[in-house]
Amino acid sequence: MSLLQRNPEIKSKIDDLWNKFWAGGISNPLTAIEQITYLLFMKILDENDLKEVANAEWTGDEYQSLFVGKFLPPARRPRPDDNKSAGELTQEALKEFRRKVEDYTDKYGVDKASLRWSNFKNRPAEEIRNHIQEYVFPFLKDLNGADTPFTRHMATAMFTIPKASLVTEAIKTIEGIFEEMEKDAQENGQDFQDIQGDVYEYLLSEIASAGKNGQFRTPRHIIKLLVELVDPQLGQLVADPACGTGGFLLGAYQYVVTQLDEKWRDKAPDEDGFIRSRRSASFTEKTKDILQRSFFGFDIDQSMVRMGLMNLMMHGIEEPQIEYMDTLSKKYVETGQYHIVLANPPFTGKIDKADMSEELTLKTTKSELLFIDRIYQMLRPGGTAGIIIPQGVLFSTSKAFQEARKLMIEDSELKAVISAPSGVFKPYAGVSTALLIFTKGGTTENVWFYDMESDGYSLDDKRNKLDGYGDLQDIVTQYRAKDPKAENDRKGKYFFVPKEEIAKEGYDLSFSRYKIEVYEAIEYEAPEVILEKLLGEEGIEKKITDGLSFLKSFDL
Repeated sequence: MSLLQRNPEIKSKIDDLWNKFWAGGISNPLTAIEQITYLLFMKILDENDLKEVANAEWTGDEYQSLFVGKFLPPARRPRPDDNKSAGELTQEALKEFRRKVEDYTDKYGVDKASLRWSNFKNRPAEEIRNHIQEYVFPFLKDLNGADTPFTRHMATAMFTIPKASLVTEAIKTIEGIFEEMEKDAQENGQDFQDIQGDVYEYLLSEIASAGKNGQFRTPRHIIKLLVELVDPQLGQLVADPACGTGGFLLGAYQYVVTQLDEKWRDKAPDEDGFIRSRRSASFTEKTKDILQRSFFGFDIDQSMVRMGLMNLMMHGIEEPQIEYMDTLSKKYVETGQYHIVLANPPFTGKIDKADMSEELTLKTTKSELLFIDRIYQMLRPGGTAGIIIPQGVLFSTSKAFQEARKLMIEDSELKAVISAPSGVFKPYAGVSTALLIFTKGGTTENVWFYDMESDGYSLDDKRNKLDGYGDLQDIVTQYRAKDPKAENDRKGKYFFVPKEEIAKEGYDLSFSRYKIEVYEAIEYEAPEVILEKLLGEEGIEKKITDGLSFLKSFDL
């Protein structure tokens, strides 16, 4: 059972938070979630730092709190003389400038302790809003230093909650949500960070209600399934060319952490049958460093980039690598970089042909096909992709669609085609989808097909959790055990199809094309026997006579 099904009070408080933002004049879901995310980030940053301080005191380890010392907002910092940048100054001038910055910080800066959520949350409404705008938000934007993706993309971010009363109401509601989260963690023994992730995922789900540009949030259990099948390992570089809020990158990170956590096997499976650990604190510094440098995302929406960065930071990736980039455009020049590519790229939309990357080989402007091409180009030889596509890509007869399928079959090893039911993306979209897994540069001999009939949730707009895991765990089991030399029954839910047969069918990859349907023979009795049973022994004349007598009994 998910957190929000188990604890409706948390869901109620989150819904109340949305209602307050709409009533407060922020009705755009994307704007609302961005502002809510900033507040959540302030709260979580404080919570995590306090826990690290307490742990360090208990263990005797060194830990430098984020909230020690003074902070001078960039707008109040002195500038080098002669309009030069710091990098253009002589050594002597640079020393003098740094002394000047220290003097300004000492004189005009604020104690970082005052930037803690726990220290400013109870101030008067107008004072809180001004304090956040003038000090706390600039502190967040400057958090990771000058040259990190987070700082670069936060440079244009703005704290735009218009009313001081809305700020204080939002703070009170977030406090209530965290109190319920703590209570739930204690009563049910669930990891607090897991609960925190559930809450943020529910908040992010509201973005998809806009459904813009064919972008729909990928359900977490589908992300877990695809990551489980692709099996990323420590040291492999993982990318998502259309990452949105970073769901696939987070899923891959948590999968790798789980494999490294010696105690992960002691954990109970979640409601979808997957085991995930988020405990990276005990890893060596070398392992942590490798993890921090392994996950890369790109997106064309600046707001999504910021939320993706904060999402990953809230889940333990201190310096996430997510960039504002159209990976289909000429500006994107990375090829052959990644061991793993995971993606649920936009299903609809076309791009400007003049801006399209010359590396892409497919003659089309359809984004769902161009992303297949781009993902192929991003992979290293031997690298593996796990992607979600609309099922129309599997069987459309137009040349561009056929060429996209040939790219995965003839120039790669297409390992699996898993058809998903049409309700997986409800309530945001009813499109039927498929999961594809292919390895660049391999040789396709046989393709494994699976027909997912259930993902463990109702396929209506409510998407209620059903008993069991649906087909999710069976897919994992059968995929890992698949053997093209074993008996191949095409009457079931999964089977192999040789590449030669697929090529003869125009590279059609639809499950129904190759499944052998079994029709049960039904024997019917002879017509005269059926008629006799209907009329009985008295025959048809007696039935008609009785019927007429019955009608005459009415006074018409």
